[in-house]
Amino acid sequence: MTPSIRRKLEALAERHEEIGLLLSQPDVLADNNRFRELSREYGQLEPVVTSLHAHDLAERELAETRAMLDDPEMRDMAADDIDRIEKQLTDLDAELQVLLLPKDPRDEGNVFLEVRAGTGGDEAALFAGDLFRMYARYAERQRWQVEILSASPGEHGGYKEVVARVEGRGAYSRLKFESGTHRVQRVPDTESQGRIHTSAATVAILPEQDEIDDIELRDADLKVDTFRASGAGGQHVNKTDSAIRITHLPTGTVVECQDERSQHKNRARAMSLLKARLLDVERSKQSAAQAESRRLQVGSGDRSQRIRTYNFPQGRITDHRINLTIYQLAETMQGDLDELIDTLTREYQADELRSLTAAS
Repeated sequence: MTPSIRRKLEALAERHEEIGLLLSQPDVLADNNRFRELSREYGQLEPVVTSLHAHDLAERELAETRAMLDDPEMRDMAADDIDRIEKQLTDLDAELQVLLLPKDPRDEGNVFLEVRAGTGGDEAALFAGDLFRMYARYAERQRWQVEILSASPGEHGGYKEVVARVEGRGAYSRLKFESGTHRVQRVPDTESQGRIHTSAATVAILPEQDEIDDIELRDADLKVDTFRASGAGGQHVNKTDSAIRITHLPTGTVVECQDERSQHKNRARAMSLLKARLLDVERSKQSAAQAESRRLQVGSGDRSQRIRTYNFPQGRITDHRINLTIYQLAETMQGDLDELIDTLTREYQADELRSLTAAS
């Protein structure tokens, strides 16, 4: 552990102690918002303090054990203990460096998932449907809730476009690397010659915004249309103009929501989605220069970047950002995404650690 990283960790430990004292102050206890914010920060710092304490204990134990090497009767046992403690310190060093990385406040939040068919006609729409089912099954494994806000079915199945809200703790942290172009190579059901076709679909992961003041939406800039929802829902959807379409006139951004039977709820969902899209565009502009040298363009909004290829004849998936190939296509399409996501997360953390170390 470098001295600069050690100083940063000690500063966080001091902040943790300071917050502990603040949380017992009457003025903080009387202010619900401040108490909630401080409690959240205290909880986020707790793992740092726990790991740092364990690291200090291990260092003291290592020093004491090394002193035992001078005793002939204890030398062999001490040597074994030194190997164990040194490995423990190595693991704690790595853990502390990851804990030191800045936390994205959006990581724990919900997301909007958008999947659109790209090049490839009907096959692209079918692939878009396959991708959406893959994410829906992954969400089910995570015990998240998925609600479709709007959908445009393909002529022969799948989706030309589908937009859904994924609600669950940590949804953004697990799905934020999925934005980009996904390419598929397979023999379509309609192909009589058995030739492999290449099609594509784009995925966008947008964090849902908690604070209403994150971006200003003026009524004069919005065109709001109501229409009758289509699809499941019984006779109600055919008799009530509950679906909402909102156009942001300055940018031409259009969002729809027809999931809820209540026009009020659909409007709230559509406004939240619109705000998420507009904020994503702004963040993309701000982070474009920084993202140029990074393999994992998290939140860059660059949907044209080809990030992954799904090769059905060979049963493999290749993530082009980190040159990862796995031969678990069937399992992945059934929602088993953990290996891909965990590997991408580790690579991202490694990139961040290199930046942190270079800046130290």
